[in-house]
Order: sequence, then structure tokens, then C-alpha cells
Amino acid sequence: KPLEPFWGKVKCFAMKSSYECETPSTVAFSTVSGSAFYKQALEVVTVSQSLTQEQKDIAKWWADGGGSPTPPGHWVAIENQLVSKLNLGLGKAAEMYVLVNMALADAFISCWDAKYKFNLLRPKTYINKYIAGNSNWNSFIGTPPFPEYPSGHSVSSGAAAEILTTLFGNVAFTDNANTDLGLQPRSFNSFYQAADEAAVSRLYGGIHYREANENGVKQGKMVGQSVMKNIKLK
Repeated sequence: KPLEPFWGKVKCFAMKSSYECETPSTVAFSTVSGSAFYKQALEVVTVSQSLTQEQKDIAKWWADGGGSPTPPGHWVAIENQLVSKLNLGLGKAAEMYVLVNMALADAFISCWDAKYKFNLLRPKTYINKYIAGNSNWNSFIGTPPFPEYPSGHSVSSGAAAEILTTLFGNVAFTDNANTDLGLQPRSFNSFYQAADEAAVSRLYGGIHYREANENGVKQGKMVGQSVMKNIKLK
């Protein structure tokens, strides 16, 4: 069963419409071997066959095996860590939580509106059916029950990173959100770098094509810009 097929119709916080920040795919669907779309799917297979331990750790880190729902909960965990790291007072902390979490909410509305509009099949479905010798291929992390394009992790992470960068600049930080899963903390030079890693983690996990990740981050950044433009705090 499709998960939350009408979430794209939820009222936005800052965007004028759920499709305001939409970033359409430019890779036309095709099952022809050698086509651009086929190559995207083949990349998912190729990557999955030679995952390094680092890539597996990245996929698991952003999959958030046991805490808050992903990925908004992960970015809230990052916000929690920033309160101490940046020694935020009550006013600045409240501003951060309001703006980032509005952006995360609008990011998912934006993303889900696009997902059910484009209704693109997941790598697992495509690979099993159209790439010879891979009828039993499976993704490294579980494939979720909603359309592929764009990547929810990418859109929400792009939105959160845009807000945090606008508020605080390029802050280097260490994320401890999932150390309770037995994974090592991950360090980043900026919020954008963290967003890009969250995005590519879905390629490593085998559940998204590259374009959904890269365009997703772009879409998320536009959502963040919409929040900063349209929400005024006193």
C-alpha cells in the first residue's frame, strides 16, 4: 500500500503552494539498455555490489535504525546538539527550532506532492525487471512503500541545511545522533556537506537513483529559502 499518498495536499507553512519548489526530473524513463535512465539504475546495482564499510556506515547512519522518524528526527537531533555546541540562548534556540522545523514540514509536503505526481518506480522494481541477471537483487536497506522521485532525505536535508547555514554560516560539527546503534560519530565541515551525505546515503542504500538525490537537495534548498523569505520572526 502506498504511504501517505495525499501528504502533498497538506497546507504549507511558508510556501505558497506544495509545488512551488518542484524540481522536475530531466532523465526520461526508459527500459532501453544504454539509455540515461537505464544507466542510473545500473549505477545503483554497481554501487551495491562493491559497497565499502564507509558507504555501509553512511547508509545505516542516515537510515536511523531506532530513534526518531527519519529524516526530520535526525535533523532535530542535530539541532539539539547545536544548542550546546553554539551555546545558544533561549531566543536563538527557539528561532532555530521554529525555522528549521517549518522547513522540514514544508520539505515533506513539497516532496510528497512531487512523488505522487511523477510516480516513479523504485530501483528494486526496475532492476529486478529490466536489468538482466538481477531478478533477485535487493536494496541494502529496505525499500519504502512510496514513489522514488525525489528523495525525501535529500529534500528535507537540503531544507534544514539551508536554514542552519543562513542562521549560523558554515559550521563544522560532529553528529552523535546514532552512536547508540553502535556506529561512530560523523563529522562535517558544513551543514550542506551533511545534507549531501544524507542524500548520497540513499544511493548507497539502493533505494534512490542519483538524480532523485541531487535534485532533491536543490529542491530542499529552495524550500529553505522560501521559509526564510516568507516567515518573519520578531
